[in-house]
Amino acid sequence: MSIQNPVPGTGGDRYVPYEERTGDSSVVFFTRDLSEAGLLKIYDRVSSVLTGRVAVKLHTGEAQGPNILPRPWVKELLASRLPDATIIETNTYYEGTRYTTEDHIKTLEVNGWTFCPVDITDAEGVAELPVNGGKWFDVMHVGKTLPEYDSLLALTHFKGHVRGGFGGSNKNIGIGCADGRIGKKEIHTIEGSDVQWSIGNEEFMERMTESTKAILDHFGGHACFINTMRNMSVDCDCDGVQAEPVVTPDVGILASLDILAVDAACVDLIYNLPENGGKALIERMESRHAMRQQSYMKELGMGNDRYTLVDLDNDDAVITAAEAVRDVKPGWEPDRFNTFWGRNRHR
Repeated sequence: MSIQNPVPGTGGDRYVPYEERTGDSSVVFFTRDLSEAGLLKIYDRVSSVLTGRVAVKLHTGEAQGPNILPRPWVKELLASRLPDATIIETNTYYEGTRYTTEDHIKTLEVNGWTFCPVDITDAEGVAELPVNGGKWFDVMHVGKTLPEYDSLLALTHFKGHVRGGFGGSNKNIGIGCADGRIGKKEIHTIEGSDVQWSIGNEEFMERMTESTKAILDHFGGHACFINTMRNMSVDCDCDGVQAEPVVTPDVGILASLDILAVDAACVDLIYNLPENGGKALIERMESRHAMRQQSYMKELGMGNDRYTLVDLDNDDAVITAAEAVRDVKPGWEPDRFNTFWGRNRHR
């Protein structure tokens, strides 16, 4: 049962170095290969938990948004590994190109998500999932059809976020599966407030994380997490063509069966980028108190913030975060997939 008069935790503005963390560890896989082949390679290391009807949760983006995952990567993954899977989405809480189901369908077409089924799960209403051990919620409202799936692949574009500091697997699931009218409002807005975005900092991180926990508890271990560290604007794909230009260098792809471990590893890679290459994202994360995502996931028993980082490019060698990004050059350069219509339109 949720706590009466809950109080947010603290310390979300402080990054905890790896050596200061305690507890068990999980396995996180890593490749620098930002391509269809790299995605397939890392998917194969975590996919054994996917059974039955598989939902693929990714951010399909506002119309013509330049930074979303390359469609050819996802098309190849689904064609060769998950031919019967469905991409799942929900409508937005803000009034953009995905606010109504009708506009959302048009945006999916504009953005090229036409090669497989896409289920806008809240198109016809909501479902309730229990929040076990939460202090803000007893239940979370999600898209009505979400409970019809047996397994979940969180295929996440890791980047910054205006409220959450960073958007990893936790944000992709917690915000991305909450329905657009009730669930997202419960996470973002103080009850009775006229200010839509009235919740921030630690409280926002905790509410988002409780939403994620409800969803992962529903899937009962049949979930895996892939984070792609590419085109990492400090803004989310929700911002579309208005997102701040990318300045953080591309890094690679990470995957795990532990949601906390994979998000923590991505944050660690940002902090370890050479020549202060992660400066922009670090400022965004710390100013929004984003590290409360990780500490609260740990409090709720959702995973481990310690991990073994396995380098798929070098015979499964175990490496540190610093070693993973040692050769990353500062500055961002567009790759061959950065030809999408929104690129530089408002720059």
